[in-house]
Amino acid sequence: MGPVMTKAATPAATKLEVMKNFIGGKWVDAECSGYVDITNPSNGEVIAQCPLSTAAETDRAIAAAALAFKTWGKTPVARRVAPLFKLAAMLRADEDKIARVLTRENGKSLTDARAEMKRVFENVEVACGMPIMQQGDKIIGGSFDMDGEVIRLPMGVFGMIAPFNFPAMVPFWFIPYAIATGNTFVLKTSKQVPMTMQLITQYIHDAGVPAGVFNVVNGDMVVADAMMSSPIVQGVSLVGSTPVCKVVAKKCAETNKRFQAMGGAKNHLVVMPDAKVKDVIRNMTTSCYGCAGQRCMASSAIIAVGDAMYKEICEKFVEDSKENHPANPLDPACEEDPMLLGPVISAKAKETILALIEEGIKEGATLALDGRKVTVPGAEGGYYIGPTVFTDVKPGMTIHKTEIFGPVVVIMKAKNLDEAIAILNGHEYGNGASIYTQNGYWARKFKLEAEAGMIGINVGIPAPVAYMPFGGMKASQWADVKTQGKAIVNFYTQDKIVTERYFAEQG
Repeated sequence: MGPVMTKAATPAATKLEVMKNFIGGKWVDAECSGYVDITNPSNGEVIAQCPLSTAAETDRAIAAAALAFKTWGKTPVARRVAPLFKLAAMLRADEDKIARVLTRENGKSLTDARAEMKRVFENVEVACGMPIMQQGDKIIGGSFDMDGEVIRLPMGVFGMIAPFNFPAMVPFWFIPYAIATGNTFVLKTSKQVPMTMQLITQYIHDAGVPAGVFNVVNGDMVVADAMMSSPIVQGVSLVGSTPVCKVVAKKCAETNKRFQAMGGAKNHLVVMPDAKVKDVIRNMTTSCYGCAGQRCMASSAIIAVGDAMYKEICEKFVEDSKENHPANPLDPACEEDPMLLGPVISAKAKETILALIEEGIKEGATLALDGRKVTVPGAEGGYYIGPTVFTDVKPGMTIHKTEIFGPVVVIMKAKNLDEAIAILNGHEYGNGASIYTQNGYWARKFKLEAEAGMIGINVGIPAPVAYMPFGGMKASQWADVKTQGKAIVNFYTQDKIVTERYFAEQG
């Protein structure tokens, strides 16, 4: 079962918290068509309800953002970033409090939740540098007595459609940059995990971001469609599946909107014969099983080069995988265990992953580690899958082609680096890819030829820090501009090119 929708137009008669929308600087009860239960994936307990807001409610948030833009867009940049300095300090002070809310609704370990919060801080801090990042360009004497200038101006209202897997970090690839550049913002949370952003939204307000500059509307595709069809919204960002990216790209193009649509992934780890396996094996398993494999940077395909390395990786990776312990991430007895493996997001997700494991067996891959029959004492209602490893996997198998989005890893063999690169380049996704080697020639060849937007060398999770752009290639990214850092300033500003000259006063 996935999230349960209450058919009534009012919340269930319980003491469950019902999420509110944040519009024009105020918390409001949503105008909605119904409610979705928010479930703690660690134990299956319903912990709150999320309203399915209407298109009219979304339009009200957009209107509030448009009104705020009239003033905010003309506010000096130093004053626009002032609340962000306060916000970074406030969020850091309450990191553990927010992380626990995140873990409760998402199921990832506290270690992973705290790491996610650190990326939130980093993005806020980078956006505080907008007085530098938004500067334009100027040429003196571009022609006779003429100068040229490029100025970068805010555009208006922007929207964002958030995923479930990073309730805090992914929205902050966008929010602080949109605000700092002088735009206003409407966020649609994931209906599965809206509680983290509801908490953070109060911090944004308390930090001094003016009313209407930042708004939150809870809901489903009705809200997303209203954003994409609104003539007021200038651009929409999405992190989700590739099929959804295609829909967003088409709808935004039809209404002449800017869009960023970050899609699926099948990230490969290539292990060369000279790799320091003893030093990197834990790096590999952490990459594969962090957040229960539910992150766009999770590695889920390993290519070992050569017979000897393939044999060694199959043995050592399976053994180290067993050190990842499925457990309730908020169980005081083990919540600080760095090897804790939390649940997947929902019963529906678990069913999908289990079906793909069965498909791998049918296709002839060897199930070297079976994580299907996992029971967590005291959390029997949770959606747990243990570390799962397939060996003898061939390109083209369903378990290699598909983004499984769970703690399932496939191990493949290549005879040399060229064949390894051909395997990963033959995949439709091109989000991230890493190589383990001490050989500079192999490393250089890999980073130049591997068709992935983010490359790691002896780094299992090549997610760039907030100062640098984040995004993939091929079917992993439906956008021209990547997220976060200086790169995203181009998404949130319109270049205006000025050519000017002045004639001498007649004496």
